[in-house]
Amino acid sequence: MALFGNAHTINPATAQQDYDRLLGQGEQVHAAFLLIRDTILFTDRRLILVDKQGITGKKTEYHSVPYRSITHFAVETAGTFDLDAELKIWISGSPTTLQKTFTKGVDIYEVQAILTQFVAR
Repeated sequence: MALFGNAHTINPATAQQDYDRLLGQGEQVHAAFLLIRDTILFTDRRLILVDKQGITGKKTEYHSVPYRSITHFAVETAGTFDLDAELKIWISGSPTTLQKTFTKGVDIYEVQAILTQFVAR
């Protein structure tokens, strides 16, 4: 599954309130990014992908990826002509990668550090 677009940072406290119904008891949002209409949440337990579907975006699919399922990940920094950074995540048992594109306003090294903190446990 690949979701494309440009992401920017969301305040984790705002994401915590907006997506409270998705979170388990005591689960905390550590970082969140808006990807056009979709959202990426990094919690202390898992990666949550909120995929808005259709023209109106009323239909929503929620993907929950436990950090233990992530086999490896890669970041690609922005270049001279390609101003967007990319995050690629490989999930155990899935033949495709998750790919996310971030604008130059997002520190891709911060995204990598968040993943490292939770995946390397």
